Amino acid sequence: MKPEYVKTIVQLALAEDIGEGDITTDNLIPLNSQSQARLVSKADGIICGVNLACSVFKTLNSKITFRALINDGQPVHRGETIAEISGPTRALLSGERVAINLLSFLSGIATQTRLFVNKIKPYKVDIMDTRKTIPLLRQMERYAVRSAGGVNHRFNLNDMAMIKDNHRVACKGRGMNEVIKNLKKKIKTKVEVEVDNLNQLKEILNSRADIILLDNMTPKQVAQAVQICRKAKARALLEASGGITLKNVKQYAATGVDRISVGALTHSHQILDISMEFILTS
Repeated sequence: MKPEYVKTIVQLALAEDIGEGDITTDNLIPLNSQSQARLVSKADGIICGVNLACSVFKTLNSKITFRALINDGQPVHRGETIAEISGPTRALLSGERVAINLLSFLSGIATQTRLFVNKIKPYKVDIMDTRKTIPLLRQMERYAVRSAGGVNHRFNLNDMAMIKDNHRVACKGRGMNEVIKNLKKKIKTKVEVEVDNLNQLKEILNSRADIILLDNMTPKQVAQAVQICRKAKARALLEASGGITLKNVKQYAATGVDRISVGALTHSHQILDISMEFILTS
């Protein structure tokens, strides 16, 4: 993640949560009070967002000491300490919720991603995210996917051309091979084309598409698509997407497809339950 992006997100998050001031902490805790605390996982999972949590506390007070015991991408077990924190009590209390929210959120994505990645071993296929992310938080979510062994799809609409079903409808009356050919003349990025069935696949098999997305096909249909492409010696990579879960992802991986994109990595994960526990206050 870009440092300036992290800084902006942390500042906006703290401004939202603290508002005009933490009236509880500011009126109960002496200005010179010092404390020690630890971030503890209350479930098994994969950690992500440690540096963000550190940035939250450091933004509130540069004198905070933050020592990570588990780094991003590493597994954590219930009851384990993720990080030890010490410094001004007010900063620890005021930053607690924002730090935990970011850490829990990204660790949830990382945990979900690792489950998918582990499910498809030993098949050589990439588990990829999608653009189904929370607006403005995409950089963080993509980072969480990478930290757990996943692969990022295009970041935005400018990264790569992707002809989806609605583009196909909007281009009605124009042959897809011609559409792809003309598009390749105008841009330098790769071109991905979505197909809904095997007939659409065969139509563009010898086009200049770099990637063909097999949308909402069954594992059996994806396996057929792989065989069709191999027989035709098509150059395009094949990507399966739509309706893919932890229960069936291994079936898709076994088809020989190159990539599997899963929106659930970022839109249907559970947070990893994390808490902050005070150890000592002076």
